[in-house]
Amino acid sequence: MANKLIDLGIRPLRGYISLEKKMQHVQKELDHLRHQWDNMIARVQGAQSHLRKKRKRAVEEWLKAVDEIKIEFGSLKEQAQQASFYSIYARLKMVQHADKMIKEVTELGASLEEILPDGLLVETEWQGQKIETNLKEIWAWLMNDGISSVGIYGMAGVGKTTLAKRIYEDFVIGTKFSDKVYWVTASQEGTIHKLQDSVAIAINVDLSNEEDERKRAAKLFLALSRMEDFVIILDDVWIPFDINKIGIPLGLDGSKLIVTSRSLEVCHQVGCQKEIKVKPLCEKEAWTLFLEKLRPSLELPLHVKEIAKSMVQRCGGLPLGIITLAGNMKGVDDIHEWREALEELEGSFLGQNDNLFDSLHLSFNHLRDSRLKECFLYCSFYPENYKIPRDELIRLLILEGFMDKRRSRLSLFDQGHVMLKRLESICLLESHTEVNVSNYRETECVKMHCLIRDMALTIMDFDSKYMVKSGRCLKHIPDEIEWKEDLEKVSLLHNNISLIPSGTSPNCPKLSSLNLASNPLRLIPDSFFFRLRALRVLNLSRNCELEMLPNSISQLGNLTALLLFDCCRLSFVPPIGKLKALRELDLCHTAINNVPEGMERLVNLNCLNMDSTGLRMIPDGTIYRLSHLQSLRIPEDVEVRVEELKALKHLEEFQGGFYDIDTLCHFVRYHQSYEAPIFYTIEVRPSLSQLRFLSPGPCQITNKKVTLRGMELEGKNAIVLPEDIQQLAIIKCHGLGTCLTSAFSLFNIQKSGLTGCLIDNCPELECIMKVSSSDDQLVGKRMLSPWAPLESIEHLSLHFLPNFVGLFKWEIEFDRPPCRIFCHLKSISISRCNTMTTIFTPWLLQHLQNLEVVEVLSCDRLEEIIADKEGGNMVFSPSDDDQHSFITYINFPRLKKLTLQHLPKLRSICEGTIICDSIENIRLMGCKNLAWMPLSFSSIGGQPNPPPALTAVEILKEELEWWKLLQWKDPGLGNVIQPFVQFVAEFPVV
Repeated sequence: MANKLIDLGIRPLRGYISLEKKMQHVQKELDHLRHQWDNMIARVQGAQSHLRKKRKRAVEEWLKAVDEIKIEFGSLKEQAQQASFYSIYARLKMVQHADKMIKEVTELGASLEEILPDGLLVETEWQGQKIETNLKEIWAWLMNDGISSVGIYGMAGVGKTTLAKRIYEDFVIGTKFSDKVYWVTASQEGTIHKLQDSVAIAINVDLSNEEDERKRAAKLFLALSRMEDFVIILDDVWIPFDINKIGIPLGLDGSKLIVTSRSLEVCHQVGCQKEIKVKPLCEKEAWTLFLEKLRPSLELPLHVKEIAKSMVQRCGGLPLGIITLAGNMKGVDDIHEWREALEELEGSFLGQNDNLFDSLHLSFNHLRDSRLKECFLYCSFYPENYKIPRDELIRLLILEGFMDKRRSRLSLFDQGHVMLKRLESICLLESHTEVNVSNYRETECVKMHCLIRDMALTIMDFDSKYMVKSGRCLKHIPDEIEWKEDLEKVSLLHNNISLIPSGTSPNCPKLSSLNLASNPLRLIPDSFFFRLRALRVLNLSRNCELEMLPNSISQLGNLTALLLFDCCRLSFVPPIGKLKALRELDLCHTAINNVPEGMERLVNLNCLNMDSTGLRMIPDGTIYRLSHLQSLRIPEDVEVRVEELKALKHLEEFQGGFYDIDTLCHFVRYHQSYEAPIFYTIEVRPSLSQLRFLSPGPCQITNKKVTLRGMELEGKNAIVLPEDIQQLAIIKCHGLGTCLTSAFSLFNIQKSGLTGCLIDNCPELECIMKVSSSDDQLVGKRMLSPWAPLESIEHLSLHFLPNFVGLFKWEIEFDRPPCRIFCHLKSISISRCNTMTTIFTPWLLQHLQNLEVVEVLSCDRLEEIIADKEGGNMVFSPSDDDQHSFITYINFPRLKKLTLQHLPKLRSICEGTIICDSIENIRLMGCKNLAWMPLSFSSIGGQPNPPPALTAVEILKEELEWWKLLQWKDPGLGNVIQPFVQFVAEFPVV
């Protein structure tokens, strides 16, 4: 007992005496920590300045903890110096505090090596405009209380996880979520059980003793619900799942869920409220990333730099590919090695990089539908970076047999679009829109990323049934030794093959598909098809030098598709009567003058295209016998009898012509009685004409169009057009009248649904719409009226109208302007209307928010594009006049193209300011009286900035001085626009 009492008395005394030693111990540990801290700072700052990296969040927290403990020790040291020698209690407290600090400092030092083992810094080399824009948009969503879930999707290796890590880092620092941000990597199997395990580990919940998924979900739900604010990032999700079955309380106040996936569909099915696609880097950003990863000791020599840039381009902006390439080339300085590497790369980049191939190949493996896999591989038959028109591709996929059997051609195309959308949603294909710059016609396309295509070709290299040599500039057909017996599909698309040597006869008894399109083939020997008897799809389209087909084609009894589109010199096709299996015959844009011999015996034919040929007539009864036709296209000046069309019970698409309006009316009655065909393009003209109009190509007919050309309309009581007509063209017709909406009554067009209207060379026409009596004020009421179609018009073209004074003529006073007129208008094109002085009036502008294209050409008296007041014959009450007399700001949020060409009297576009940040192309030519450009674009930091989509401002060379004197709304805008200016020598053909 006495010893215990002595020990109790001595223990405080030891502590009292050891305070100095304790403080020295803390100081020693802090000195060691400070040494680590100094090294950390030096490494971080060096990397940040030279490598464009930033501190990882854990590093930030570690450095912050060191700072805090230094401050704490300084305070303790000051207390120790001030404490009285006799204040035993105070000194004992300080000893305990020192012990606690020694433990904390020791643990902090030991934790350094455990901080993010993959390095101290997070890469920021992808901080180009795209990733910063993505970050800004995602962060804005996440800060919105109404948005609790965001999906980030994109192809393999594009930087989805990198973007998510950046968001993770930003969440951890300086937000209310800082200690409740959880990173969960999903497994490829993606089972509910495994995801629950991953989430449980992240949030420190024990599920080891629970197997029932519902009870496990309840535990996770309860644990997360108790947190006021939390963020869960699910990285690399492959399979969609019900978030509630995991146990994540989505939508709970303060909760946020971020999902990264290769599939947009997964993001949708998980329940993401917003999704963003991570796209490949642009060329400049890709090159910067390559150099940062390559880290050359000296600047690359010019000859090496050119090779390196070609190699980087082969990566298609894919960060994973660029990083892999840079890693392979690091330290290489010999020009021979660079050239050899480029040569190998031209073969297949992925073949040399297993990890990259495996990463991309996972997306292919996750396609459960074998037809989708075949569809995907088929897309690689096209050359690298080729934009494949969707309709063309789907048509070939149908012919290749990749679709379910359907009775309807429309349903087959629908199925094809769904398949392509599926491949787009998992980022194996990219969606593109190809725009014809001359007429601004859009073609929907798909494109395969170059490394994705490499992956597809690598897959097919392991299968002897494929031979794909598209876009390789081949001058000769592959040697016969390369035509293996097991071959089933061959693509030699887009090469320079002009001749197949006489006697060439590949032995490929299984070959079902051969694509030789887009070559300058002049001759195919008869022997070539002798041993290709299994051939089903033969595509010889766009062989513009080919004049005749070999007779051996007549013996291809299994052939289901013979495609000769755009073989513009082809004048001879051998007899085809034996091709009983043939379902599609495309002779469009050929020089064929007569129907091929035996065509009437093709009883299984579904699609026949003879448009834009030299054909002058089709023998009676030929069309009648082809009773299975679903699509029929014939030249518009070759008439087919309506009685023969009636025999085609399956007809869905028809393109052709009639000689008179009575025959058209006969067709309309048939069409409305049998609801066939579904789609049509019909031209009515009085006689044969030498004038030919090119077909848009082998695309699906998806419109309902009637053209009246050279017709006498005066005296007609009624011209019955189909009720479902979408496009109407009236060309060189007399008797149309002074007002188009009055003609709508003549044509029995009284419903909205008309989307396109072209009026060309109709001299009587003065306006689109005229109101001359109080009875005409139906315009303000929601009922059928002659101008109801104007509500749905999307494209309006007016050409060679000598008496046209304007879009509208008002001859009475209105209480309010018409409703919804032109509210869907996307494009307006006006030329050679030499009486018109103004196009738009202020009240109409409120309806033009969908306007994308404005083209005005050769209108000699035009003075204003947008009038500053209503004027003319339109009269409003005083209040309306005040309201509409002047507009300061006009917003065209979707305007892409503005063309003003050869307008000698044009003095004003608009008195106010036009805001059009979406503009892509501006063409100003022959407008020398125009002194002021009212266009305005968004500014950055108060400085004028060019529109992001702007590609060109076209000006005549001879008008350089006028351009220099042209004034802009913002004085600095002219300089900003200057880099986009292109000077042309003469007026372009529009």
